[in-house]
Amino acid sequence: PAQAEAVEELHLATGLARTFRWGGHSAWPEPLSVAQHSLSVLALRRTRTRHRLTPAQELRELLHDADEGLINFDCISPLKPFLGPGFAALQARLLDAIATRYRLPAWTAEEKRAHKSVDIAVAAAEAVHVVGWTAQEVRETLGIRAAPMEKDPLAVRYGDPPWRPWAPDVAAARFLEELAALQARAGH
Repeated sequence: PAQAEAVEELHLATGLARTFRWGGHSAWPEPLSVAQHSLSVLALRRTRTRHRLTPAQELRELLHDADEGLINFDCISPLKPFLGPGFAALQARLLDAIATRYRLPAWTAEEKRAHKSVDIAVAAAEAVHVVGWTAQEVRETLGIRAAPMEKDPLAVRYGDPPWRPWAPDVAAARFLEELAALQARAGH
């Protein structure tokens, strides 16, 4: 569809790098971007899989929140029902356009469960290490029973202090670099 062709990498990466998780709340000088979160999810998913992910599956992991970069809004799950069916339809259309543009495979039930497990693990760690919540608050507020992980899946690769949010220009550049590498590996 025409909507899929309108998605441009630079605009997507910039949007994701300037869309902040946790409503922009951060114990650090910078808020955490959706771009950095997406890279964390991909990095952790790579380590928590029984079989190596294909480049298309890795692209799907990286782009799991791509709609948020197009509308510049990271809506927390408990709020979504209050935004109504129009918002859900917009998200679905944008995700369909992303899936078409990047030729992403549909999620299997097992893949979706594995993805959600990692997405939730990263969210729990972000809540503690970025926002400054306690593990008890993560359990009580988010309903996540697992202990938030200590190890930042991106710190070693990029040489940054663990869990420190990146400036938007850095987040956009790193997201674009990963996106381009995955597209090349996927033959896009």
